[in-house]
Amino acid sequence: MDYTWILAQAGAPEAPSSIRSEPVEGGGQSGTQAPGSPNAAPSDTPSRPSSLPMTLLMMLMVFAVMYLIVFRGPRKQQQQQRQMIQSLKKNDRVRTIGGIYGTVMDVKGDEVVLKIDEATNTKIHVSASAIGKNLSQEKQG
Repeated sequence: MDYTWILAQAGAPEAPSSIRSEPVEGGGQSGTQAPGSPNAAPSDTPSRPSSLPMTLLMMLMVFAVMYLIVFRGPRKQQQQQRQMIQSLKKNDRVRTIGGIYGTVMDVKGDEVVLKIDEATNTKIHVSASAIGKNLSQEKQG
């Protein structure tokens, strides 16, 4: 046997003063149904449009911003670093990522020979990726 619960707000003029249950007759169909129940009749109130497209659009925008921040920025800096290393030539004044200033004497593939002291003719061999800045290009630009 199915039961229908009738809930009433206290102080309402037409509401009973207590909560009671009554057996439901007629195949489980009640004359009064909750608005959210699957068997409820359509109401005159307009339904709220789905917010799914707006949510998807916002998520797409967040992913686009994350892509630009996380992937695009560093990749662009790496490309500029690669171009700067490829453009190194003899007598360029450079600074290494370790803070050593020197003059390029020779570039051999991935190795750069820097002259760091004119008086004693001191030279060091560093990796090309250790060059942080080409100071000769800054003065020209």
